[in-house]
Amino acid sequence: MRLDISYDGTDFSGWARQPGRRTVCGEIEEKLGAIMRTPVLLTVAGRTDAGVHASGQVAHVDVPADMLPGEPSRLVRRLARFLPKDVRVKDVSFAPEHFDARFSAIRRHYEYRLTTAQYGAEPLRARDTVAWPKKVDIDSMREASSRLLGLHDFAAFCKRREGATTVRELQRFDWEGTGDALTAFVSADAFCWSMVRSLVGAALAVGEGRRTVEWMAGLLGERERASAVAVAPAHGLSLVRVDYPADEELAARNAATREMRTAIESGGAGCCGS
Repeated sequence: MRLDISYDGTDFSGWARQPGRRTVCGEIEEKLGAIMRTPVLLTVAGRTDAGVHASGQVAHVDVPADMLPGEPSRLVRRLARFLPKDVRVKDVSFAPEHFDARFSAIRRHYEYRLTTAQYGAEPLRARDTVAWPKKVDIDSMREASSRLLGLHDFAAFCKRREGATTVRELQRFDWEGTGDALTAFVSADAFCWSMVRSLVGAALAVGEGRRTVEWMAGLLGERERASAVAVAPAHGLSLVRVDYPADEELAARNAATREMRTAIESGGAGCCGS
């Protein structure tokens, strides 16, 4: 079954299950397993870090055929009764053949929200908007961000994980501003650990005039995490959408993704989640 999920990540230790910690995956697996009367394991499109939110997260779960509900959407209401208020399963459906929430995905979309207002974030948005009471030049940020588009090694922007590749195809990195509110739109085939927040942190350094557009583009030549790149706070980041190919292309997509990651791993660099 496919699950479409949203959550406020403020009080979670991220998506992935961790012993003794409250996680999004742990909450859903516990409640769904109780409803289905069998242990369940979720596979997710993007493993978000502690404090990161989602309005368009996707996961899948395999359950025994004799336990499948006649109409899976009925689980939405049942889960709403048992899940805490900061995580919602918005839809449950039978997944098409070969669907894999992680390996079938062709693109993940994130948004990062901040405000430059001197008083900080509006109280109703304080949990998903970072207070950044500094003047920034959005045009410089757009120019610097656009120069990172394409297939590159983003090692300078990623926290290192042993055996994990940092090569990614950045397909969108743009900024929009309305008044004091700024939003970064970041899309890629996949992201490595802390990549989005590092991209945002670097762009903000350019926007404040502390760094140049050329400095940010030059980071693509680094092969290790750049100490000069600050990681922006987690609570401004949200996973808003995951794209998948047409149903008839799912098997080919899964095979291509696994082949790519196997080839990378055999060369000494494995893939990491978002």
